[in-house]
Amino acid sequence: MLQGKTALITGAATGIGRAIALDMARSGANIALNHFNTPKDAKEAYELIIAEGVRCKVYDCDVADYHATEQMVAGTIEDFGRIDILVNNAGIVRDNLMLRMSEQDFDEVIKVNLKGPFNLTKHLYRRFMKNRSGSIINLASVCGLNGWERQANYAATKGGLISLTKTTAKELAGRGITCNAICPGFIATDMTADLKGESRNEFEAGIPMRRLGSPEDVSMLAVFLASDGARYITGETIRVDGGLCI
Repeated sequence: MLQGKTALITGAATGIGRAIALDMARSGANIALNHFNTPKDAKEAYELIIAEGVRCKVYDCDVADYHATEQMVAGTIEDFGRIDILVNNAGIVRDNLMLRMSEQDFDEVIKVNLKGPFNLTKHLYRRFMKNRSGSIINLASVCGLNGWERQANYAATKGGLISLTKTTAKELAGRGITCNAICPGFIATDMTADLKGESRNEFEAGIPMRRLGSPEDVSMLAVFLASDGARYITGETIRVDGGLCI
């Protein structure tokens, strides 16, 4: 489905990012695997990816750093010859009530979760336009649609990312480039690992499908959005939440 394409995936060492990298590799894509200061996880992900018979290179880079991401994009193109798919997945949380949320916690989440996708999209914008092709997939969240207590910073970034997705889609549609957002609900990753016992049961009870999602529930959609089968789909915000936001 993605044979011969190269996907640059941020935050791909663990969780949803790793699942997307693996599923895209299984679909034939070469993988540029971005992480930041998680070498052990990145090595594990790398080994799983190359076992699928595709090429993979690992790039340790803070997506919040404009110039570092510019160098990463240039390095990826030098290593692979091209980038066809950009997955903006890297994200962090610094949860707290707004009353107790520090300015630093707000700013750090904004820089990674919102400025990061801007950086990567900006650096690939002209190249995608020149090639008249490309697929951009932004990992937003249901928090960006509905807001969430104790997550003013996180929800703000994900709401902003949805708007960034729509704007990017409008600007690039005429060149055959798609840009879509995926909004996961509660997915079983490191971010939800603290949900145990009664707390987890309460969350699951509020989901119509009565369970947390898996990273693979998200990654299969990402593969489709990057494929030719989704070439006429752009500017969409698609929930993968087990019915949480119905």
